[in-house]
Amino acid sequence: MGHLDHATLGWLTPVLSYAMACTGAALGLRCTVRALATTGRARRNWLLTAASAIGTGIWTMHFVAMLGFGVSGTGIRYDVPLTLASLLVAMAVVCAGVFAVGRSRDRVRALLLGGLTTGLGVASMHYLGMAAVRLHGEVSYDPVLVGLSVLIAVLAATAALWAALNIHSPRAVTVASLIMGAAVSSMHYTGMFAVSVRVTPSGAPLDGATAMQFIFPLAVGLGSYLFITSAFVALSPSAGEGETPARRPVEHTAH
Repeated sequence: MGHLDHATLGWLTPVLSYAMACTGAALGLRCTVRALATTGRARRNWLLTAASAIGTGIWTMHFVAMLGFGVSGTGIRYDVPLTLASLLVAMAVVCAGVFAVGRSRDRVRALLLGGLTTGLGVASMHYLGMAAVRLHGEVSYDPVLVGLSVLIAVLAATAALWAALNIHSPRAVTVASLIMGAAVSSMHYTGMFAVSVRVTPSGAPLDGATAMQFIFPLAVGLGSYLFITSAFVALSPSAGEGETPARRPVEHTAH
């Protein structure tokens, strides 16, 4: 049985991955608040930005954390197509959940359905990403911890969508994003603690790319997208700020 280390780089990867999850959550919440204050094409664009931010934050959190994952007795590689597929899954399910809440008139039903769909999608992203791991050995999972991680994902997704509907002030968004980041990180590490590996020593080369060859550059690129988009949203006027006051009609007095 190989020894699993979830923090081979110390506290760097857990802290950085948590920061990515919080950034994506904060940006997604701010964009959803903007979306609910608009209509038509503007609402659609804000919801797309919110979905991409939350999906990117969740995916980046997962794979930044995976940079610190190691197994004694074997190297680790990542299947590139499966890893990219996990990113697309994250984007698609979060987009579905955000649009369900942002466009539905029955908010309670949309919240429950969107939270369930998004949570299951986030869990699917996590385990699809784990399926992309290549190593010398056999990976198995504790079904109880897997079930717990899926439950955490559904609860976290539902809480995120509820916050998007009910939280509007910047301070409240900040607090909510910190809680959401903790929930996403908890889901990830619960899923990781469900993993056990039976190593089969071998000198054969592993298929796929190393974390530094593929995961690290992609995570840096997506992280940069989050921070640049955060700056754009912070500097763009809100619905109230973007309106120009109407001119008062000039009164003419008769002479």
